[in-house]
Amino acid sequence: MLEALNARVVRALLVAAAAIIFLLGFLVCADVFGRAFFNTPIKGTPEMVSMSIVIICFLLAGYAVQSNGMIYTDVFTGMFGVRGVAFSQLLSAIFGIMFFGLVLWGSYEPTMHAIASGEFEGEGAMRVPAWPARVVVLTGAILVIVSYALHAVRAVNVLVSGRADVAPPARTH
Repeated sequence: MLEALNARVVRALLVAAAAIIFLLGFLVCADVFGRAFFNTPIKGTPEMVSMSIVIICFLLAGYAVQSNGMIYTDVFTGMFGVRGVAFSQLLSAIFGIMFFGLVLWGSYEPTMHAIASGEFEGEGAMRVPAWPARVVVLTGAILVIVSYALHAVRAVNVLVSGRADVAPPARTH
């Protein structure tokens, strides 16, 4: 049940990231058009784009892990059979949990500060609030940790049982 819920959430965030990318394309084109033809770029475009890049990356991170889309090499693990693959996936999950746990730990206080203080990016006419990007970083890190934890559970099941039918699912691309 947790796997199904996780899959739904990360796919919804994938759709949100795609929508942001689509809209950013229009924003950048309008900014370039305004700059080239009217000598008036859209104010705040650099700030919105830089914040959106962070948001897009962390919206997509959970899906990348959940769908087995992270980069890996199976040259060595394939030589060790089902348990070798499961062991390498368990190690990968543990390191992923540790890394994104550090991201979560390091981002929590700055996020709370950004929300409380009204932190923003940019100067002058266009100021973009920083808290949405910071909240997405926290949320994305949590989803990645959950995805890695689910991978770890499946890998442990394979290590204990030795059965390939409980192995982590194949890539979904």
